[in-house]
Amino acid sequence: MYSQIIDTIKQFDTIIIHRHVRPDPDAYGSQIGLKYILSHNYPTKRVLAAGEHDYTMDFLDFPDTVEDADFKGALVIVTDTANTDRIDDQRYHSGAKLVKIDHHPNDDDYGDICQVDTKASSSSEMIYELFTYGQAEENWAMPDAGARLLYAGIIGDTGRFLFPSTTQKTFDVAGELIKYDFDRNELHNGMYEMDRKLLHLQGYMYQNFQIDENGAAYVKITRDILAKFGVTPTDTSLLVGSLGNVKGIKAWVILIEEDSEIRVRLRSKGPVINMLAKEFGGGGHPMASGAVAYSWDEADRVIRRLEEICAKA
Repeated sequence: MYSQIIDTIKQFDTIIIHRHVRPDPDAYGSQIGLKYILSHNYPTKRVLAAGEHDYTMDFLDFPDTVEDADFKGALVIVTDTANTDRIDDQRYHSGAKLVKIDHHPNDDDYGDICQVDTKASSSSEMIYELFTYGQAEENWAMPDAGARLLYAGIIGDTGRFLFPSTTQKTFDVAGELIKYDFDRNELHNGMYEMDRKLLHLQGYMYQNFQIDENGAAYVKITRDILAKFGVTPTDTSLLVGSLGNVKGIKAWVILIEEDSEIRVRLRSKGPVINMLAKEFGGGGHPMASGAVAYSWDEADRVIRRLEEICAKA
């Protein structure tokens, strides 16, 4: 399939790459990392990264401004996005051909070419695999900027290699990427340093989370709490893994109240929780998923279902 993707890339003068809304390092890493790889190896092609920029990714990179006219006759590639409704910039369907590259469960089998590998640690790891095919078939070279983005994506989606999705292949790929010229310390600091206000909110989470006898835990972060600490809902993405440090916890949900909805962030150390996310209109990985609730009553139902799942685990 990677050979087919490369053959398709060669056919188009304009390539527009999309990723999911509310981007994380793997979204930017796979999307913009691929952009740098293609731009470096096909300098006459126009390669653009679409989507709204998220300020939490300032340390990593920035997408491009993409006009409607750019989509005419263009190849569109979507990375790290399982479902079409989560693609950032819904003009993705305006191109001449569509390619999907993703590591989430393939519940939405979109695209003229669909490359999905749920065993991959990240979409950035898949982009590196695409690169190795290009290196063998077309003598592709890896630019330093591309290596930096792919490394960031892998680090982000594996939790610095702590998550079960990490494999020997993941370490091998990371080992190859760190051979390139970029500042790993600066990158790690950008990914994991937090403002004092976030650390204060993290302290609130540790003081106020609830856990039952089966290891199911939750914490509710209301708009009042966000305002008290001067934190936005987007900022809280850096805190999702915090409760994973608690001894005896099996799975947890962090509930963040926004203006018109409650963001549901699910994480697990063992029990599969992506089916729970699907029950509430979301999805994701077996151990890391998300959904949306539209009332605190609905959010409480998420908690009860998580408790049932942990009781059976």
